[in-house]
Amino acid sequence: MTDLAWIEAALTAARPQAVAALLRYFRDLDIAEEAFQEASLRALKNWPRNGPPRDPAAWLIFVGRNAAIDAVRRDSRQQELPPEEKISDLDDVETRVVERLDNSDYRDDVLRLLFVCCHPELPATQQIALALRIVSGLTVPQIARAFLVGESAMEQRITRAKARIAKAGIPFGTPGAVERAERLAAVAAMIYLVFNEGYSAEADSADRRRSLCDEAIRLSRLLLRLFPAEPEIMGLTALLLLQHARADARFDANGAAILLDEQDRTLWNRAMIAEGLALVDKAMRHHRPGVYQIQAAIAALHARAARPEETDWAEINLLYRALEQLQPSPVVTLNRAVAVAKAEGPEAALDLIEPLAERLFGYFYFFGVKGNLLMQLGRNGEAKAAFDRAISLARTPAEAAHIRMHLDRLARDSAPRQGASGIV
Repeated sequence: MTDLAWIEAALTAARPQAVAALLRYFRDLDIAEEAFQEASLRALKNWPRNGPPRDPAAWLIFVGRNAAIDAVRRDSRQQELPPEEKISDLDDVETRVVERLDNSDYRDDVLRLLFVCCHPELPATQQIALALRIVSGLTVPQIARAFLVGESAMEQRITRAKARIAKAGIPFGTPGAVERAERLAAVAAMIYLVFNEGYSAEADSADRRRSLCDEAIRLSRLLLRLFPAEPEIMGLTALLLLQHARADARFDANGAAILLDEQDRTLWNRAMIAEGLALVDKAMRHHRPGVYQIQAAIAALHARAARPEETDWAEINLLYRALEQLQPSPVVTLNRAVAVAKAEGPEAALDLIEPLAERLFGYFYFFGVKGNLLMQLGRNGEAKAAFDRAISLARTPAEAAHIRMHLDRLARDSAPRQGASGIV
């Protein structure tokens, strides 16, 4: 690993702890972020020469804090900037800083930072953008490309989020037990949304947006380190790993989406799957089921099947029924219908989704599933009407192409076939 590579890895890993501690000191997101950037620049200058410090996060916190204090003093013209050697020569002070900044300090600081980014005062889009900027350290252009918006628009989104936090007077103290429990769900949801932004990327933007999946997994692992006994965070981490394990098999060479049953399972990432399965099993032993655990258990059943026909669809149906109890939603029921079709047949699945028609009238996937079920039953005219409606609701070229494939199949099946005499 080159000097630059190991330093970049160390800075990325230390960022949440360092920025969170600096936020505690200065109570200002901009100052904390600028202090960390200054400390990172000094790390790039000093670490290749002096070697890595015992605790990179402690080093960055100490240097960042001093740099920010000096900047404030310089701006206010109260005092001259101290000599450079007093700021960057840490040989005499690093041990004291490490002893003072133990793991419990880091834990509380990172919780503060995550809870600030996921404050209910902020819309979900601003929560995600702020977390990716402050916690993960992605640049504004990187975040803008990931969300397929302009850089200026993303800059405004992050600026508005910071302004809302300042205006709301959000406290930077360690959250109490009740608030911690309430906000943990918001933090987990933010991470899940970050993952979905990357997972829903089309093939032509997958390279740009797949990094969001990697970042969501990193944040989820961080959250799991903070809450190692929380089964829902185990479930969240497992779900992300099991879903992302299929990334290399989800699109063909032309960028068309490949359905789960048709994917080349040799392309699935077995290391990710093994880690995800272990977390699912560990979470379930707590006997406190939650929505992420159940979704992870469904993903685990798919991952455990060596071939599509070995998938335990009856168990998946039961898991979706449990998910319906915890999180009633027409979309959950629609997903359950796919399992019902596999386990009990398309007629039973069609009966299940018919009551959803009014609530999902503008939902692309409802008409895609309905058309597929009707096609399996040989009701081709009704299937074509459902697929036509799905085409009109498609949000992406990939969605539209998938439905056209079904329409082409219907056309082939409906076309008169020629025999020796010309008509069959």
